[in-house]
Amino acid sequence: MTEKKVAVVVGAGAGLGNALVRRFAAAGMSVAAVSRKERAPEADEHRDLVRGYACDATMGDQVKAMFERVEKELGPPDLVVFNVGTWDRAGILEISDELFEQAWRTGCFGGFLVGRAAAAAMLPQGRGTIIFTGATGSIRGGAGFAAFAVPKFGLRALAQSMARELGPKGVHVAHVLIDGMIDQEGEAASETHLAPTAIAEAFYQLHRQERSAWTHEIDLRPASEKF
Repeated sequence: MTEKKVAVVVGAGAGLGNALVRRFAAAGMSVAAVSRKERAPEADEHRDLVRGYACDATMGDQVKAMFERVEKELGPPDLVVFNVGTWDRAGILEISDELFEQAWRTGCFGGFLVGRAAAAAMLPQGRGTIIFTGATGSIRGGAGFAAFAVPKFGLRALAQSMARELGPKGVHVAHVLIDGMIDQEGEAASETHLAPTAIAEAFYQLHRQERSAWTHEIDLRPASEKF
């Protein structure tokens, strides 16, 4: 009997988070849908494969406890996605100490905590995929977006360092740069926005790649987006 694969989506909220949960469940994976507050599974006909978990990704003890619980209840993770961040827009003179620090803790430090815990769970198995959700701000800081871009830059550096360290040990680390606005659930499909289901498919295909041709970074954008 084939062992059921396990996916962990940290940041399983509306939009992309829910799309990731549904796509992985549709592939037959057991999915841990992780958010700050434990939510009811959102996976339509695959609801039986999804279990909600509560975790503040900026708290190391909570992250550690969540991964221990997932491994005990579902099994060791084969795929972990860090899909957490903030979208704070403010001029440099308007950004408070508290806002900047919280943006960094949420978007970068949380990625470190989740990435470290995922690596600890995967290395004994000699396999696994860790994917970080990035943005245009990962490679370009814009006016009024310092509190957004700085954590995204740091998350990208984390992904690069982890990929170089863990790749030779069998763990695939990837960074997905989302260049554009994402449609929200319930909205009609738009040619100027990215569809969450299409992004989720790209994440899943990264996980499916053969180790002889792993992709570390991809950028996704609507056909109409200028770059």
